Amino acid sequence: MMEAGVPFCSTCGEPVGFLSSSSGELFVACHRCNYPLCRPCLEEECRQGRDSCLRCGETYALCGEFPWKESLNDLESGDHLTIASHLQDEQGNGVHARNLSNMSITESELNGGAGNPIWKNRVESWKEKKHKKNVSKKPVKEIHIPPEQQIEANEYPPKAGQPLSSIVPISPNKLTPYRAVIIMRLIILGLFFHYRITNPVDSAYGLWLTSVICEVWFAFSWVLDQFPKWCPVSRETFIDRLSARYERDAESCSLAAVDFFVSTVDPLKEPPLITANTVLSILAVDYPVEKVSCYVSDDGAAMLTFETLAETAEFARKWVPFCKKYLIEPRAPEFYFSQKFDYLKDKVQPSFVKERRAMKRDYEEYKVRINALVAKAQKTPEEGWVMQDGTPWPGNNTRDHPGMIQVFLGSTGAHDMEGNELPRLVYVSREKRPGYQHHKKAGAMNALVRVSAVLTNAPYILNLDCDHYVNNSKAVHEAMCFMMDSSVGRDVCYIQFPQRFDGIDRSDRYANRNIVFFDINMKGLDGIQGPVYVGTGCVFNRQALYGYGPPSLPALPKSSLCSWCCCCPSKKDSKEKKESYRDSRREDLNAAIFNLREIDNYDEYERSLLMSQMSFEKSFGLSTVFIESTMMENGGVPESVNPSTLIKEAIHVISCGYEEKTEWGKEIGWIYGSVTEDILTGFKMHCRGWRSIYCMPLRPAFKGSAPINLSDRLHQVLRWALGSVEIFLSRHCPLWYGYGGGRLKWLQRLAYVNTIVYPFTSLPLVAYCSLPAICLLTGKFIIPTLSNVASMLFLGLFISIILTSVLELRWSGVGIEDWWRNEQFWVIGGVSAHLFAVFQGFLKMLAGVDTNFTVTAKASEDAEFGELYVFKWTTVLIPPTTLLVVNLVGVVAGFSDALNSGYEAWGPLFGKVFFSLWVILHLYPFLKGLMGRQNRTPTIVVLWSVLLASVFSLLWVKIDPFLSHDADSSSGSQGCNSIDC
Repeated sequence: MMEAGVPFCSTCGEPVGFLSSSSGELFVACHRCNYPLCRPCLEEECRQGRDSCLRCGETYALCGEFPWKESLNDLESGDHLTIASHLQDEQGNGVHARNLSNMSITESELNGGAGNPIWKNRVESWKEKKHKKNVSKKPVKEIHIPPEQQIEANEYPPKAGQPLSSIVPISPNKLTPYRAVIIMRLIILGLFFHYRITNPVDSAYGLWLTSVICEVWFAFSWVLDQFPKWCPVSRETFIDRLSARYERDAESCSLAAVDFFVSTVDPLKEPPLITANTVLSILAVDYPVEKVSCYVSDDGAAMLTFETLAETAEFARKWVPFCKKYLIEPRAPEFYFSQKFDYLKDKVQPSFVKERRAMKRDYEEYKVRINALVAKAQKTPEEGWVMQDGTPWPGNNTRDHPGMIQVFLGSTGAHDMEGNELPRLVYVSREKRPGYQHHKKAGAMNALVRVSAVLTNAPYILNLDCDHYVNNSKAVHEAMCFMMDSSVGRDVCYIQFPQRFDGIDRSDRYANRNIVFFDINMKGLDGIQGPVYVGTGCVFNRQALYGYGPPSLPALPKSSLCSWCCCCPSKKDSKEKKESYRDSRREDLNAAIFNLREIDNYDEYERSLLMSQMSFEKSFGLSTVFIESTMMENGGVPESVNPSTLIKEAIHVISCGYEEKTEWGKEIGWIYGSVTEDILTGFKMHCRGWRSIYCMPLRPAFKGSAPINLSDRLHQVLRWALGSVEIFLSRHCPLWYGYGGGRLKWLQRLAYVNTIVYPFTSLPLVAYCSLPAICLLTGKFIIPTLSNVASMLFLGLFISIILTSVLELRWSGVGIEDWWRNEQFWVIGGVSAHLFAVFQGFLKMLAGVDTNFTVTAKASEDAEFGELYVFKWTTVLIPPTTLLVVNLVGVVAGFSDALNSGYEAWGPLFGKVFFSLWVILHLYPFLKGLMGRQNRTPTIVVLWSVLLASVFSLLWVKIDPFLSHDADSSSGSQGCNSIDC
């Protein structure tokens, strides 16, 4: 265990160590800025000719002390050591993580016919070619810096050595009362359930028992939702410091490269114009163009998408320089030109107005061309689509077609109108054949991972849905403030941005914005192990997607078994300990199968097991180019690869049979087994020991569109809930998965358990919403006559619920209207979509009955918010409609019964009616959507009119002014039972 205060190497993530074994002085690579670099990494830097500090530019003084020239001479003379012998030498002296990550993983149990290790020879040849190329191209010599550049290097910017991000703690004045109220509410809940269980209602025992079971589940659900928010945090980034550290010189920008992934399926339901705007916003992002590549996955193999990208690439030659010249925000033209604001604000160039008008005219012409393509695609020709050169479109059969890749822009492609290079734009449609499982979106994303690794291999990946555009051109810089900070980014698997949406009505009737989840729950998770992955707006560390563990993962303790020692226990006990030890290691391997730093802690049997799991071809597939790219931790295309063969290799890695008998979808890439592959993928990474970070810049990084009408919104929620049920019934259920490594924090596990069990809340919720109507119709109640103590318990419970919500809104900044909309839709979705998801999930997982989902519409062709009033009747709407009608009828029946029973019945009536009104108020948005627009006058007015008319009619019958009310007539009328009386 290293002593406290020892920094970690910014390259390999290990402690930098001490200057010598005897002295307690830390090893320092650069004496000017104290850049954290360990001795082996410094030796590697000097060996490759990089003898100046990456942070301040100062020449390393220790480079002359390393005997690296001899090793290069040995390499040139062909006296190359084998990797196996290298491993044996270093295992005796302590293995360095950098060497292990590049060398030890090349061992494999796959041997040739003569017993020669195949992968050992392959990797040796790769590294030998690489070293020889470096020696021939870049002879090692002392680098002389001109005096004027030395002056600039000595003037080291103070911001470059400061942290790139910081945690903004929430004020204790807000957080301490919040935690105190949570504890108080937990105590009150215990007292409340003690009273409820010990005071049954004998006259309505079934109703009482049902209500208690439902309340216990609600309390359990509240604990799962509340306690992961125990320690919320906020973060801020310093982009100026990032630029000062990595962008001091435009010619030698050292920012990391980023590959953008955009996925689309059906261009008739996901409008091509929306996808094109997303692509344009990516191409115009404020980031070095040579560091940006955009990959568009067309999983529907549509010629319309291909032609749209061709038009988009041509229009980008005008749009990208316009955005960068005038600092346009956002850089999606459709949303920029539709903004209602003073576009001349902060613009001082006289030519801006003229160029903006010209650009808007060009964009309108571009839209006409895209709309013409869409109109043409409405009817497919009988002979199929034909490309411009007369050849048939390969994707005419969407379920049986070859893989297709087209590079539109890039270093060898078209430049913009000013002659500058544009980011690379690549169209990808993976191969599909009958009889193969393609795994929908997760399979498409994994295909993009392999294609991008072959063509560009950026160390970071940013994935977006086709309807989520880049709203903040500095979004990539925001993410790099975490990823490229050596003190933060080495353990980070992804940076999750919140989802923000356009085109939603002002009142957000159906809680489409999910403000409570993104501004409260995700902040809470950021204080534990990080937010969950929500499918879009996420920047990944590519190494985390490959199934590797984080660099700082602590090594497991070595086995202390000594079977030959006289003081050891019996042989039987030793065997049992060895078996339990081995089982624990197997569980740990399942949690992180590529934890390379632990290889020297295993015995021969365990090492063979580990190397079996780490076998390249069994894990990554049969592609030498792709496998070599996985060993390049800092990205980049391998130098040993012939550029002319890259497209052929890229086609190979997207073939439909490439993933057969590999770890893709199991331990590598996006994980299969659920329609919500995002939650499952993030969960697997957290189980391996990674952490994630929640980034909320002042200007939203990405914005998208959401289905805002009631039917589409419920089907979207149904899909999410079904995915959670699938995870619950799979081996990846957080209730029992991932305990072996002990790397998933308990509060984080509670959060993941909450994400998979929330659909099951629909069962007690439906029962609880039915209880008020049953009580009103039967005249019974679920609560006995309240005593003073019971009244105090109920009052304390309601006050604690209100205080918890108020204090939560106080520290999060969420408005009360957003909170109330979230509460309403929690009931609406719970009694409709979640209920169906539970039954469909069990049918799918237990009976094999699959449910096909249609993609929800991403744009509306009506007037503003016209889609809000579109109504499509589906079976999902039956349960909430039934609950509404039953509760309305129950209210009428309750008033009628109270009028007939006298004044003593009005007291219990108010409790029952309050209970029923709670259900009606929560379902009110559903009722409003059910009734439609009708000239913006909701038909609920008619319903309430009928309800009130019924109540007044019953009152009229009860009073009846034509009936005599004297005592005699009353007694006579009460005693008369015949009609003629």
